Amino acid sequence: MSASPKPWDNELVANWLEARIEAASRDQAAADRRGYGADDEYDKAAAEEWVCRKLRLAGREGDQASFAQAIKQFLDQDDYRITGIHDDRRVERHVRSILRKIAKMAKANEGFENRLRYQ
Repeated sequence: MSASPKPWDNELVANWLEARIEAASRDQAAADRRGYGADDEYDKAAAEEWVCRKLRLAGREGDQASFAQAIKQFLDQDDYRITGIHDDRRVERHVRSILRKIAKMAKANEGFENRLRYQ
């Protein structure tokens, strides 16, 4: 991990992950109400919720390096078991893109203060 001017804040990361879980849950509900045409949006929100739930413990405990290691472990997986999705390949693509986004944020130690619903 590169040295960052800001110290790593576990609480900030955990709060960001919790906010993303809540936003993803709302996005799934909204996509579900829109029906068949919103399957991709539903799958993307389900992938984001799954990723944030899996990383929640690593974000709450440990340091920046252990959080990055947890992300790397998930990126190295071949298969992601998520129930209730529409397309496995699409969800896998979304999971990997979300993991890469969070990995960049963790490496730079930036972006965790942004808790807006839409990012």
